[in-house]
Amino acid sequence: MSIPNATYSTMPSLRPTGHKVNKNVNHYQFQMPLHYPRFKKRDYETMPEWQLDRLLNEYGLPISGDVNQKRKFAMGAFLWPSQYE
Repeated sequence: MSIPNATYSTMPSLRPTGHKVNKNVNHYQFQMPLHYPRFKKRDYETMPEWQLDRLLNEYGLPISGDVNQKRKFAMGAFLWPSQYE
């Protein structure tokens, strides 16, 4: 069974960052990327700001504050409590 081409044109497009963009409405929707980040606490502590910005943006998370605030936010979002210690 094939799906008519009209079905594809009505589906929202996917952006490379994993955000769905509805062409009729100008808003973003969070979509979990394929892979969960596998960084350790020490990786976040030494990660450059540009890499933190890219990681947070990929998951649709806010990118505000200084580099230390971004590190703390990323560790809180991606590390399990046992890894955070």
